[in-house]
Amino acid sequence: MSAQQPRGPARYEVPIGVEIAAAWAWRVVIIGAAAYLLARVLGHFSEVTVPVAVAVLLTALTIGGVDWLGRRGVPRIVATIIVVLGLLVGVFGLIGLVGQQLSTQFDDLRDSVVEGIAQLQDWARTGPLQLSDAQLADWVDRVKEAIASSDTQVISQATEVGTRIGHFVAGFFIALFTLFFLLYEGERIWSWVVGLFPRQSRDRVRSSGRAAWGSLTAFVRATVLVALVDAIGIAAVALLLQVPLAAAIGVLVFLGAFVPIIGALLSGMVAVLVALVAQGPVTAVLMLAGVIAVQQIESHVLQPFLMGHIVALHPLAILLAIAAGVVTAGIVGALLAVPFAACLNSVVRHLAEGAPVATDGVVGEESRDPLADDG
Repeated sequence: MSAQQPRGPARYEVPIGVEIAAAWAWRVVIIGAAAYLLARVLGHFSEVTVPVAVAVLLTALTIGGVDWLGRRGVPRIVATIIVVLGLLVGVFGLIGLVGQQLSTQFDDLRDSVVEGIAQLQDWARTGPLQLSDAQLADWVDRVKEAIASSDTQVISQATEVGTRIGHFVAGFFIALFTLFFLLYEGERIWSWVVGLFPRQSRDRVRSSGRAAWGSLTAFVRATVLVALVDAIGIAAVALLLQVPLAAAIGVLVFLGAFVPIIGALLSGMVAVLVALVAQGPVTAVLMLAGVIAVQQIESHVLQPFLMGHIVALHPLAILLAIAAGVVTAGIVGALLAVPFAACLNSVVRHLAEGAPVATDGVVGEESRDPLADDG
């Protein structure tokens, strides 16, 4: 009878599924930590990063104008100055239009508000609430006390507003100068960025940047066209219904359209509230119907036609991107979240397919790519 061979210590094998999950887990944790740290750093320097991001969006919008002038023999620096000045004139023109509307129609709107408050008081007295004059006076006194007790908060908030105005002015000039140099020598700036990467990765970085830039350009141009159509449509409805501040409402709708979903909702609510205060509930219902009709045409006709499959994102992806942007950077995050998601989507598809994404010509004429190499 042969001797039994000694058995070594038991060997436990890790299941392949657990091994793969662990390999993915630590990589995901590191990527998430790096993304969180990057977001915190960018947020800490928001006075610089936000104006630069706005300048990139404006560059995507206006680069076609600089290229158009350049093709007609205008020196690039002169073309850049013309486009930047034209953009400033347009922005300050919109602000002046809103100010003119407020100065000429504010008194009528104030009278409508006073009349509406009086009607509300009469309804509270004679309607189903059956409130007495003493109860109404008590409510008014409570409101006055609440306002009077917040004097210190008003002072502190005024100080904070003054600080924010200073940051806004500084950010305005940062965005202005960044826009100028991106329009004037974007190729050199991008070539320098590409040169920071290892040599074997530069081709993929360059082509990925081109794909992202094409997606961003198409997105910004399409968004501007959609915002313009929304603003004209809703302002026309307000003019037809004789709602005051129609032009100011149009400007608000135009600006709100750059924040998907949330901006359209808020600007539409403002238009309906102005109609309610100025003209009553019937006009407000008609205004609401007009806003819904314009926004439905925009979401079902203009968006698919202008955006196409190039920058199209699933509605759930848009909603999650906006939510993440709001949590990260508030309103500014909501403004930048969707274009960032569109660029990321284009880069991922480009790297997965191994070929550049054709985005030129989706909206407007083809423009020279400021992310192309100097060669």
